[in-house]
Amino acid sequence: MCTHYTQLVWATTSRVGCAVHVCPRMNVWGEIWENAVYLVCNYSPKGNWIGEAPYQHGRPCSQCPPSYGGSCRDNLCFKGDSQRSETEDMNEVEKAQIPMSPRTTTKPVHRPQPKPAAPKKPSTPKPSTPKAPTSTFLAQNIKCETKMRDKCKGATCNRFNCPANCQNKKGKVWGTLFYDVQSSICRAAMHYGILNNNGGLVDTTRKDKLPFFVKATKNGIESFSKYKAGNAFVVSKVERQSVDCYATVAEICPFKKPYSNCPRVFCPANCKNEPSYWAPVVGNSFYTERSSICRAAIHAGVIQAGGGYVDVLALDKKRSYVGVLKNGIQSESKSNPEGGSFRVFAVRE
Repeated sequence: MCTHYTQLVWATTSRVGCAVHVCPRMNVWGEIWENAVYLVCNYSPKGNWIGEAPYQHGRPCSQCPPSYGGSCRDNLCFKGDSQRSETEDMNEVEKAQIPMSPRTTTKPVHRPQPKPAAPKKPSTPKPSTPKAPTSTFLAQNIKCETKMRDKCKGATCNRFNCPANCQNKKGKVWGTLFYDVQSSICRAAMHYGILNNNGGLVDTTRKDKLPFFVKATKNGIESFSKYKAGNAFVVSKVERQSVDCYATVAEICPFKKPYSNCPRVFCPANCKNEPSYWAPVVGNSFYTERSSICRAAIHAGVIQAGGGYVDVLALDKKRSYVGVLKNGIQSESKSNPEGGSFRVFAVRE
């Protein structure tokens, strides 16, 4: 058996906070209703009973229906013989028929408010120089003892900058021409003849596993034999090349699987002002291989309009390229173009 409170709704309502309920047997003012469907709502402000539109704005209890008794308590219509009191939040199906004591009004407890904190003098932020992320540079600075297997894998891990005086360091080298990945990168480059004791740049290319490695003494570096299969790598010299504003990766070092080593290029000044039909830039971060290297470097923020050195990484083709306006150059968008792609990197001074 379900019961109700005086806020029983007879029709649809636009008020917020209502829920539909179904009661198999509901006691409505002494009458039993079978399978009663009703709304339970939280009403605010209180209204008046006027026939079948229970809540119309107006003075509370001004239109209590005579059939209901016409009495008023706490600004709500009640039957005259009702002994139960109601609170404002009892707009839901009653769970238990427990008489409730009349509502009393208590004096609110005064709680002292915390004192406002004294205003603090705003601190002036110290100017900081933004640091370029590691991915900004293609060439990684390493130590004489750094092994190839210690470095990350992937296309962006193939150019290294070796320090000077690696001739007599402890880093071991296994193999000749093809070196085991446990070998020192810098001392393998010296063994091959790419670098001398002054250090410098070296490109590496990972190779498939070889069955063994043969020792040899070359350029003052002694390598060791290893008659056990292991992953290998080769070293190559990093070339430097001066280019014009129209030079492209497709002309200088087109992508060839698995990796292609591109020279470190030097871009002239004033490439920014070259027309896009002579020196196009297609893409953002990743550019088509037929884009101008130097204007792409300016677009990416790797160099300024005054030119400078740029490291280039040739990559496989991309499905699409999105054009954006950056650093005064508007690049183009293109989908499914022919040829590979490339990225540009800043060069440490």
